[in-house]
Amino acid sequence: MGIVQCFIMAIKSLAASKMRSFLTMLGIIIGVGSVIVIMALGNGMTVYMNDSFESMGTTNISVNIIGRGSSRTVDVDDMYEFYNENKDLYNYISPTVSAYGQVRGANNEKYTPSITGCSEDYLAIKDYDLKSGRNISYIDIKENKRVCLVGEFYDYVVYGGNALGSTIDINGENYRIIGVVEEQDDKTDENGADNFIYVPYSTAARFIVKTSEINTYTFVAKSDDLVDKGISAIKDRLFQTFHDDDYYAVTSLTIILDIMNEMMDTMVIILAAIAGISLVVGGIGIMNIMLVSVTERTREIGIRKALGAKGKHIRMQFVIEAATTSAVGGILGIAFGFLLSSILSKTFLAALEMQAIPTLESVLLSFGISVAIGILFGYLPANKAAKLNPIEALRHD
Repeated sequence: MGIVQCFIMAIKSLAASKMRSFLTMLGIIIGVGSVIVIMALGNGMTVYMNDSFESMGTTNISVNIIGRGSSRTVDVDDMYEFYNENKDLYNYISPTVSAYGQVRGANNEKYTPSITGCSEDYLAIKDYDLKSGRNISYIDIKENKRVCLVGEFYDYVVYGGNALGSTIDINGENYRIIGVVEEQDDKTDENGADNFIYVPYSTAARFIVKTSEINTYTFVAKSDDLVDKGISAIKDRLFQTFHDDDYYAVTSLTIILDIMNEMMDTMVIILAAIAGISLVVGGIGIMNIMLVSVTERTREIGIRKALGAKGKHIRMQFVIEAATTSAVGGILGIAFGFLLSSILSKTFLAALEMQAIPTLESVLLSFGISVAIGILFGYLPANKAAKLNPIEALRHD
């Protein structure tokens, strides 16, 4: 009997007892579907994180200088000198000063925006466009001018569309609004992304934070491929001054993203392995039903052996039946996994703007394992059938 004939017989055997066959395959179906869904969720989460980080700028490099006393320092001029010497690595640089303050606008209401001291390159770093007015200039920075850029929230809500050229009170000091940045999220939301103010970094340091030191900088590498090289160059420059890497920190979103992706991959593998336990349970179910099948078909096996069938033929028949059972279960499991992934994407995950994305790797992996388990757990019953004594088998009722 050939492989094709064995396969046809296996299909007929499954069709003859549909409910028993379905219950036998249930563990395989659940296992394959679970593995596909878990890996689809992991893939969807990875895509979501990558998109989120890309919107924040994966080429951005953050530098935080802790310092080592007045004898060993790096100031703004030093960092700009380094930047000018390495323009083959970086597109932009901006000293950054994070400040806290309350502001009052035309409506005399108090607001608590995100206030950032920055350079003229900061809009390009954030990939923001101006709606009206002009950007911060070199002269504004050099002369510590009290000017600022505001988010669309202030133009729309606070100034009724007339923010440009108006003054805004920041911690009791008046600043002239020289530019309004395009809307980023929801201009009516006080807690949204449009509630921010940018001032020249020199002004922020001197009048808002009231410090003579600027210790944070943002660099932008020319490409993702140059991020690591850009980080190394900055670290080498800072190490020349401080001779100890404990006095500064250089990080990028790319590094953080890589770490998070590694953690996500590890978690998905662990969860998929746990879900794969049901595949083993399904294999045990297949072995159990094949043992029952061997008992039920003992007389048939005896007749085939009496007619000249060899043990290897009997063994092949039952192994193929087991493999066919697990393969059909695997196919149904793939359909179940895709269906469940689609339902999750359109219901629970839709609110998070995320999708469960099944991958070809997860399909091939889960299906391959299901077939392998079917063959592995089907071999014992097949071997038992192959070793039956034909005379004893013929006497079996």
